Amino acid sequence: MTDLVDLTEETEFLDYNSHTVREFIDRAMPDDAETDIDKAVALYYAVRDGIHYEVYGSRMTRAEFTASAIINRGRGFCVHKSIVYAAVVRAVGIPSRIVYGDVRNHLASERLRELVGGDVFCFHSLTSVHLDGRWVKATPVFTKLLCKLYKIAPLDFDGRSDSLYHPYDEQGRRHMEFLRMRGEFADFPYDTVVSGIRAAHPKLFRTDDRLAEGSLTTEAR
Repeated sequence: MTDLVDLTEETEFLDYNSHTVREFIDRAMPDDAETDIDKAVALYYAVRDGIHYEVYGSRMTRAEFTASAIINRGRGFCVHKSIVYAAVVRAVGIPSRIVYGDVRNHLASERLRELVGGDVFCFHSLTSVHLDGRWVKATPVFTKLLCKLYKIAPLDFDGRSDSLYHPYDEQGRRHMEFLRMRGEFADFPYDTVVSGIRAAHPKLFRTDDRLAEGSLTTEAR
């Protein structure tokens, strides 16, 4: 069993000692954040709304998945944003793991459904953080602006209860449900996740290492 101390360490992908990640934390952290919960919540909203959510156009090379590279790029989808959150909470001493599962998204755009091959998205990612002696799950993925465009209430996080997914949109239509949990990892399992996404959703790839171009914001409008 992995020790909690090990889950605060820097890794290849959770490169929190980089200047880029440290600057991100400094900008995000309020002066009155004293407890681990205060810090985890502040960083949650910094990642949720400070990094643009976009599936299209993502490079899928190994170097693109470090927390510093993602912050520098300023965009990414659930896999990218969960890496950043796992890194920044570790940087302030909070243990973290990266979580993967398969979900059914009932409100994906028509084009995204076509590229994905339906409404089941494999290797959806979120983060688990250890706060007040227990693990809680956090999903700092869909920005407040994108949620507004898709008419979905944004996911909040209080550091005490799981923030997993949007079960319904603002009209009461089912939005997302978990079908399978694939596990929790101390670092980003690059080969497993990227090869798994490629195998499950081959049409989503424009080339071997880049996803199709587009804009979720444009499709929402």
